[in-house]
Parts: sequence; C-alpha cells; structure tokens
Amino acid sequence: MDFLVQNGINWVVAIQSLGSWLELPMKLFTFLGVGDFFFLILPLIYWSVDARLGLRIAVILAVSNYLNTILKLLFAAPRPYWVSAQVKAFLAENTFGIPSGHAQNAAAMWSLLASRVNGRWLWLAAFALTFLIGFSRLYLGVHFVHDVILGWLIGYIILFLFLRYWDPLAGWFTTKSLAQQMMVAFLISLIMIAVGAWSTARLDGYVFPEEWKDNARRVGALPDPISMENIITSAGSLFGLGAGAAWIASRGGYQASGSVEKRSFRYIIGLIGIVILWFGLGEVFPHGETLAPLILRYIRYALVGFWVMAGAPWLFFRFKLAEKPKIQDIRLL
Repeated sequence: MDFLVQNGINWVVAIQSLGSWLELPMKLFTFLGVGDFFFLILPLIYWSVDARLGLRIAVILAVSNYLNTILKLLFAAPRPYWVSAQVKAFLAENTFGIPSGHAQNAAAMWSLLASRVNGRWLWLAAFALTFLIGFSRLYLGVHFVHDVILGWLIGYIILFLFLRYWDPLAGWFTTKSLAQQMMVAFLISLIMIAVGAWSTARLDGYVFPEEWKDNARRVGALPDPISMENIITSAGSLFGLGAGAAWIASRGGYQASGSVEKRSFRYIIGLIGIVILWFGLGEVFPHGETLAPLILRYIRYALVGFWVMAGAPWLFFRFKLAEKPKIQDIRLL
C-alpha cells in the first residue's frame, strides 16, 4: 500500500503540473459526478423524459453510493492531500479515499444511460465523460490513481449485475402485494443500516494520524470519515424510492409523456418539493451521529425518494400535468 500511495502522489503532482488553467474545467467535470448534480438530473429524467429509465438510475445510484460508503470504511485509506503537502487540494473531502465515488457513480450511471439508447456515439460519450470525471479527481488532489481505477471497475461491475438481474428481480417484486413490496423495501434498508453499523463499529478507536490532520487543515475543517450519515442517506433513499415506485404502480403507474410545456412545469413543481423536503428539512432536523438525528435523516431521505417516485407524479395527475399510462404501458419496473 505504501508503494501505491507514494507512486500515486507522484502521479497527482505530475497531473497538477499541467497548469492551473485546468482547475475550472476539472471542477466542472467533478460536478457531473456529485450528488447535487444527480438531484437535478434524476428527477428531470423520471418526471419529464423516461420514467422507467429514471427509476433505474435512481436505484443504481442509491446502491452504488451505499456500496461506495461501505468500501471506503473497509479500506479506510487516505486521500492524497491528507498524506502529502506536495499535493494541492482544490477541494475538501471528509470521507476516506478508496474507491472514488465519483468514478464509480459515473461508470454506472452514464453507461446505464448509454445502454438504454444503445448508440455507438452515446457509448463513446459515456466512456469519455466517465474518464474525465475520474481524471478530475486526480487533478483536484482528492484521489489516487488506484482510487479512481477501482471506482471505475466497481461501477462497471454494478452496471453489469444491474443489467443482468434487474428484470428477474423486478418481475419477482411486482408479484407481491403493495404492503409486501413496501415491507421488502424497508427490510432491505434495515439490512443496509445493519451492515453499515458494523462497518463503522469495526473502526471504533481509529486515530486520525497527526500528519494527515495537519495537511487536511490546509483546506478546511478536519475530515470526519467514520460516519453513519451516508449509509442512512442511501438506506432511506432506497426505501423511499421502492415504496414510492410500488405505490404509484398500484394506482396505475406513471409515464413521462406530454407537451414540452407540461414536462417543464412538472420539473419545476417537482423541484420545489425536493427543495422543501431535502433542504428545508435539512435545516430543521438536527445533525449528528446519535440515534435521533440519524432516524430523522432516514425519514428525510425516504420522503425525498417517495416524493420523486410517487408524491410529485400524484400532484401532476391532480393538476392535469400528466396522464396516466395506457394499460399496455403501466409497467414501471
């Protein structure tokens, strides 16, 4: 591991020597792999472009984010700017380094989009964008080369498994009653939390090296890599997405057809709901690693997931901004 770290520092320093003119474009590419961007693009696809594709993207991202958090805790590896003062830190990150979540999510999500259209140029664009997002993490000093490569590998493995098993699992899920579907989603989220709790508990007593602290403080606050927050976020989101998809399907389903005006209004109205639930409740609810804040965090993200999948579509139906699918098109999963 020491060899990988030292060699990785050399690579990062060499990439950063290409010049400061790359800072802005690299931050742009990094934004295309961050959660805030997906909060914008996912509802757009689900509400206004292709509901089935939007649901698939939502699930694969929730799963990918969760697995990335678990793996970061298992590896407990540093970021380049924590280890060496030679590395310029253009961003501050508070989680462990390996694997790169940006690289992993980019590989899974952008390739999933390409697989749905299955055009050669779209595949090339997905690969190029995935590479540039990973490369941006190196330039910005927040990941080693091996972080990014492993992130890409895991992302493509997740994509392969997703494409291979989505249809049979979705078929099994739809044979269950609404109550059973919601219970399955809830139990899966509880298993995610249990595994996450074990992953954090095994690091009890972990001491952040003093040298890492000094280097990390150059950029901002001291990192807090051992946290349940991202685990709760993924578990709550997945439960909300699953429960919402099950509920809206039980009421006839949802499709993203309609005029450009209606699609645009749906997106704007839906985003207002996300802002209220995600940002508004985030300001009201307490933060921290104790039981009450974590439960409230779970509820908050479950509500966001349910709103995206079912709450907003129900509102669209009420205001005649969307039409219920025809019988042959009601299958959402």
